[in-house]
Amino acid sequence: MTYVVTDSCIRCKLTDCVEVCPVDCFHEGPNFLVIDPEECIDCSLCEPECPVDAIYAEDDLPSDQQEFLELNRELSLNWPVITEMKESPPDADEWRDIKNKLQYLER
Repeated sequence: MTYVVTDSCIRCKLTDCVEVCPVDCFHEGPNFLVIDPEECIDCSLCEPECPVDAIYAEDDLPSDQQEFLELNRELSLNWPVITEMKESPPDADEWRDIKNKLQYLER
């Protein structure tokens, strides 16, 4: 099983989760983070650290977020690993409560 970053992370890209990951399975894109399912050890440390509740265990992934399982796998193949917390985007707070943000994902 793996953990999955979902829609809520898009345009927020808060990196609190990255700091606690013991295996460096997070990858960073322009405005989104993903988890490499091959690297994730299912430790669950990242889930409670996410300030926007964007991380789910694969088995608990809401039905409307299922496409993010494949998206995390696909994007983790090309995006660089991120291992340290970074400053959040300047407009992250404006995007926190917005839903259905997939159209804003930058690859």
